[in-house]
Amino acid sequence: MKKYVKDMTQGKPAGLLLSFMLPMIIGNVFQQFYNMVDSMIVGRYVGATALAAVGATGSLNFFIFAVCNGLSNGVGVVVSQYFGADNEKQVKKAIGNAIYIMLTSALIMGSLGVILARPLLTLLKTPADIIGNSVVYMQIMCGGVFAVALYNGVAAILRGIGDSKTPLYFLIVSSILNVGLDLLFVRVFHMGVAGAGIATIIAQFLSGIGSLCFALKTNPYFRLQREHMRARADIIRQCVRIGIPLSFQMSLIAISCIVLQSVVNTFGSVVVATYTATNRIEQLVQQPYNSLGMAMSTYTGQNVGAGKLDRVKKGYRTGLVMMGIFSMLMLPLAQFGGEFVMRLFVNEADVIAMGSQAIKITSYFYFFLGLIYVSRGTLNGAGDATFSFINGIVEMIGRICFAKPFTMIPGVGVWGIWGATAFTWFITGIVSVIRYMQGKWKRVMIKSE
Repeated sequence: MKKYVKDMTQGKPAGLLLSFMLPMIIGNVFQQFYNMVDSMIVGRYVGATALAAVGATGSLNFFIFAVCNGLSNGVGVVVSQYFGADNEKQVKKAIGNAIYIMLTSALIMGSLGVILARPLLTLLKTPADIIGNSVVYMQIMCGGVFAVALYNGVAAILRGIGDSKTPLYFLIVSSILNVGLDLLFVRVFHMGVAGAGIATIIAQFLSGIGSLCFALKTNPYFRLQREHMRARADIIRQCVRIGIPLSFQMSLIAISCIVLQSVVNTFGSVVVATYTATNRIEQLVQQPYNSLGMAMSTYTGQNVGAGKLDRVKKGYRTGLVMMGIFSMLMLPLAQFGGEFVMRLFVNEADVIAMGSQAIKITSYFYFFLGLIYVSRGTLNGAGDATFSFINGIVEMIGRICFAKPFTMIPGVGVWGIWGATAFTWFITGIVSVIRYMQGKWKRVMIKSE
């Protein structure tokens, strides 16, 4: 059993966090890698207009997936706290009830995404030359939302019991498969953006099925009996109590990104293509922070479940130090490597020049982005549902309030698009630290039977 779980209630926080997050960094990089491959192949073999069509759906797809991902993370927090409390029976019940939560959320959100794709994209003033492809891509992605929910659900549970390696193995395989399918569907079969979407869904589905089958065979916590599969209102309530605020948090962030996307769309397809490429790059840059945040969530959840709040505080301080180191390493890479990375996505000189400058603007605020992830991971792991609402609201208000006004400042113009994102990171990072220092997270632990 020890091979596929990790007890984070014992040992030095730095070593535990590093050993837990390193596989996740690799896994997240691979996940972003095949997201980037979609953009690279579409951008280079179909064109910048097709890349803009894919990018125009990003915020809406994120909004649709937010509910499923938030509920998955809610299940993961419940599992981690029961695991920390050494309550194997409740861990298995939480795993057994996760299927009801994930199936329901995927069915509802996927259906809404498919039906509302064109109306929503029209509402966002998606340019006429890309909206057709945007609708196709969004409907494919939303139609396959169960594949995304399956992988994220299994991965969240495995992280809750300390296994960050199993999801990595299947992400690597699916990433390689995704590259091959992208090239096959887009370059060989000339299926355009539809081919890229289908390739991503197939890869996600195989990743989810593979990790689930492996867990069922090797991890004792997944060997469930009928009593563990019985729907339990108390378990579902606990998962939803944490998961819904997390979904709300992610949904509000998605809404703010949608508003920002609507501002981007008004500048035409060249700016949309630039924004799409820089978003993909920023997603890759964020992976060390994201992985650290997920490690903090599992570490905090297990220690809160065990009642070891002093270890949570020590882990938070350790996380801040690690985040600071990441930020110092990322800044020079962003400042001097932006043009090179942009060339991986597109050939158009104007898009490359604009994108490399945009990356420089946001890179100055990476430290505050790190503050968000460390604080969010700690507070989410403790089950602080109120913070999830606060975090989502702050990010939404930041982007909505800053996006359009920043672009109207003389001498700023289109650069205000990326300035709004950077300034939102700054404000949200400060609010997140304040919430942690208030200490209310100490009183929200899940009660174990």
